[in-house]
Amino acid sequence: MSTKRPGGASFQPEVKRKRESDEFEQCYVPKFEKELPATPKIDKTGWARPAVDKDLGITKSIACQVLEVETYHEDGSATTYDRTNVKLYGVTKAGNSICVIVTDYFPHFYFQAPQGFGVEHIQTAQTAICNMVASAKRRGGSGQNQLPGKVVDNLVHIELVRGENLYYFRGADTKVPFVKVTGSTEALHKARMELRNGINLMGKGPVNVGNLYESNINDIVKFMAKTNIVGCGWIELPAGKCQILSNSEKSSRCQIEVSVNVKNLIVHESEGEWADIAPIRTLSLDIECIGRRGVFPEAIKDPIIQIANLVKIEGETEPFVRNCFVLGTCAPVVGSNIIQCVNEKVLLEKWAEFVREVDPDIITGYNILNFDLPYILDRAKVLSLPQVSHLGRQKDKGSVVRDAAISSKQMGSRVNKSIDIHGRIIFDVLQVVLRDYKLRSYTLNSVSYQFLSEQKEDVEHNIIPDLQRGDEQTRRRLAQYCLKDAYLPLRLLDKLMSIINYIEMARVTGFIMPMNLYKSWLQILSMMLRRCKQNNFFLPVIEVNSGDGEGYEGATVIDPIRGFYNEPIATLDFASLYPSIMIAHNLCYTTLLKSPQGVENEDYIRTPSGQYFATKSKRHGLLPEILEDLLVARKRAKNFMKNEKDEFKRMVYNGRQLALKISANSVYGFTGAVVGKLPCLEISQSVTAFGRKMIDMTKSEVERIYKKGALEGKCPADAKVIYGDTDSVMVKFGVENVAQAMEIGLEAAKEVSKIFTPPIKLEFEKVYFPYLLINKKRYAGLYFTKPEVHDKMDCKGLETVRRDNCPLVAKVLGVCLEKLLIERDQQSALDFAKRTISDLLCNKIDISLLIISKELTKSGDKYQAKQAHVELAARMKKRDAGSAPRLGDRVPYVFVAAAKNVPAYERAEDPTFVLQNNIPLDTKHYLTNQLAKPLARIFEPILGDRAEKILVEGEHTRVRTVVQSKVGGLAAFTKKSATCLGCKSVLPKMESENAVCKHCEPKLPEIYASRLVTMHELENHFGRLWTECQNCAKTMQDKVNCSARDCPIYYMREKVRNELSETNTIMQRFGDPCFAPPTK
Repeated sequence: MSTKRPGGASFQPEVKRKRESDEFEQCYVPKFEKELPATPKIDKTGWARPAVDKDLGITKSIACQVLEVETYHEDGSATTYDRTNVKLYGVTKAGNSICVIVTDYFPHFYFQAPQGFGVEHIQTAQTAICNMVASAKRRGGSGQNQLPGKVVDNLVHIELVRGENLYYFRGADTKVPFVKVTGSTEALHKARMELRNGINLMGKGPVNVGNLYESNINDIVKFMAKTNIVGCGWIELPAGKCQILSNSEKSSRCQIEVSVNVKNLIVHESEGEWADIAPIRTLSLDIECIGRRGVFPEAIKDPIIQIANLVKIEGETEPFVRNCFVLGTCAPVVGSNIIQCVNEKVLLEKWAEFVREVDPDIITGYNILNFDLPYILDRAKVLSLPQVSHLGRQKDKGSVVRDAAISSKQMGSRVNKSIDIHGRIIFDVLQVVLRDYKLRSYTLNSVSYQFLSEQKEDVEHNIIPDLQRGDEQTRRRLAQYCLKDAYLPLRLLDKLMSIINYIEMARVTGFIMPMNLYKSWLQILSMMLRRCKQNNFFLPVIEVNSGDGEGYEGATVIDPIRGFYNEPIATLDFASLYPSIMIAHNLCYTTLLKSPQGVENEDYIRTPSGQYFATKSKRHGLLPEILEDLLVARKRAKNFMKNEKDEFKRMVYNGRQLALKISANSVYGFTGAVVGKLPCLEISQSVTAFGRKMIDMTKSEVERIYKKGALEGKCPADAKVIYGDTDSVMVKFGVENVAQAMEIGLEAAKEVSKIFTPPIKLEFEKVYFPYLLINKKRYAGLYFTKPEVHDKMDCKGLETVRRDNCPLVAKVLGVCLEKLLIERDQQSALDFAKRTISDLLCNKIDISLLIISKELTKSGDKYQAKQAHVELAARMKKRDAGSAPRLGDRVPYVFVAAAKNVPAYERAEDPTFVLQNNIPLDTKHYLTNQLAKPLARIFEPILGDRAEKILVEGEHTRVRTVVQSKVGGLAAFTKKSATCLGCKSVLPKMESENAVCKHCEPKLPEIYASRLVTMHELENHFGRLWTECQNCAKTMQDKVNCSARDCPIYYMREKVRNELSETNTIMQRFGDPCFAPPTK
């Protein structure tokens, strides 16, 4: 193997390669310095918050809504001891920002007192633990080799309390002594580690304290549980009982900074006037960078050229600040303030000053967590601008970017960035949409179209340098694009009511808003901890073993009687099934029994899965109490919403009732999480076992009661349960119309509910008519809640609602189902399916309908088998690393034709690359692997087992169109010969530039006219598509640069553009369109 010395031929391209950002700096910065002042003139009207009332805290109490909470450590001295203080950041009703420093709060944990431990041993135990912690601090090299005696003596404090382990029922009054250890977070951590080795608590030698309690719970969760503060709730600081800090004493940038003892905090319930939402400020931002050709922008090299900002107050419709910090000159944008900066340093410094002055409570945008904010902070490091990182409310703390691994069943495994912007909430709209909605694509363009029916111009990053290097008009266009990218996230938050919903979730669960977004399990833990405090239960530390762990049987599914039912099918549903089961049967950690105690059904119950729980007469479980409160609160919130006239308050109540519903339904899942903080499979097993039993009981009872002639002859036939799933059963009563099915359904729900323990209740909710039952968890039907007209066409488990197929499947199935269910025309549905298959094989289907997309969650070597989207992403990176998908992106691809037995992952290709190179699609693959089976499933109940054969065979599949590729395969070794535009015969080499052969020359005018008509049709089509794109981008006079890969018009436009180019080449072969008149 030969080696090449550095600087050899192979290194020359890298050495000589000039970055576009370097070229930009060299060519354009001097120009900007001549045209622009060193410091830009900025109109700051409206930036600042309202002035502070000087009487607050002195003669007037201070009320504020708590948005963010953080703890910090305060080292002890010769006269003081270590502390963990808490800072609460929030907003007053007047709109002032506030930082509340809560003093004299100490975190804690517990362990069960050893046998014989009493009050007389407390001092001995405290001294032993303090000395042990001091030794650990010295060993840890904390720089405190000689701690002051006062500090050592007060590292931790202990007291004796009475309580009970949360797990298992041991009797009505079985509270036992526990040792409560309090101190700073740092001291408690070291104490927790040292206690594992045993300690001399009673002066009689080392004692093993056993399991610890609540030592693994977040300090903020424990603080909020102890003080009863809830996330986004209101607190009040009484006048005269808090200390207002002067500007010189402040550690924060908040308008008000106040210190208060934890005992003087007044916490208000989120009801009445305290259900209001303060004038919260939300900043939405977007940045634009100038990168190198073929490389995605990198913060270490590529500068930021624009930052767009919009600031809005929650509850108002429009932003009150719209501006864009621009590098260089820029023409004005109507309705926005353009701030022209001479260089990138000035741009970043002035933007950071803007953030500190406008003082937002929430910072939002689209993918700001993983791109915009980390990029800004990294650029600040590169340019040595430390003040730019000080975006939070703490004067002495800059923002730091870290990697944070997130794993859940809902969102999968991914690595996000974690950024501390102290006192402000980062509310990334992309993360909200990923968590709450299942979509085919998560680009801003696609999400905006999905929810707002609005799109934007999606500019490729490799076009941005050209716009920036142009003039003030091109930079104005880039500013408009940037401002739109900042505006759409605000629109999405309003449309989806995300901020309101997460505020109400925080109020319901008690935990702070940011953690509700990323760690939903903390919601239930927070509620559990609060209830445990009231009843002196302590939460043990459960050692979590990695791996799959123990599983349990899920919900039951009654085998479906498949078919097409052209008659009403009534649906009976259990209301809040799993919460109701837990309430009815008193299923809880605190009522769980290791073995039967007393009389069955009086003192304990045996669940269908074989577990034992104490009855309510012995102990009312904590989980049932929590669930009862949640369900009652939800009913109250719905009543408030119904009677409320103010639209914004109605939205708040709606957000609350949704939060209460989600929280109630999450409790069951919390107990079944094997790797969670409080797993209890006995509860989750019992809940699903009761659910299975109740579905079977409902089936038996309905079929027993509603025989032919029942209800005074209203039942024309024996009732038959045709399907049941988790919490509902579908019943065929044999009636002719929806009204009759509703009448019997209401009666059945009322009657069958009598056999269940309250609050378990069966409800009649809807009727399907007609009803297509395909298989387990796969069905469709017209959904009726009133007899006159159907509400919607409801589909479950079908490809119309799934996103792992191409859009063509959903479109075809949707139309076929409409024809089957609404038009009741089976033949029309079948004919449409056959026509679509024929169009597919003839290459008449638009490529946008054939695109499949999957998320790129990890690199190819992490998969056991090769994946199509992963392999394609690797190939795209080789072609153009700048535009290639990155981890976290969804990769769109289509399947192209290839030789026989070529694996699918090698046939996946980028749709744009396919269009540009005229690569033929593998239509047979789409027919057999995408369309055939979903279509066969909906037609099988009608056509029988031959459904798939009827669809994929026959005359409609015999005509096919073959497309010739420009790349790949033999295309590289072939030479194209000119053919006659009339008869398609190959032209001799000497006549290759002619349009037609000698035999077709008499028909030349006709051939020319035909080709001209084709070109005019393509031009008209392209013009319509172009105009649509201009309307969308609001750029009627400018060139369309949009490359939104989620937009079907983009692919149509590119296809027509290629066809126009080919047609234009053909027209040039005619030369001058001058023909001799025909001879007579």
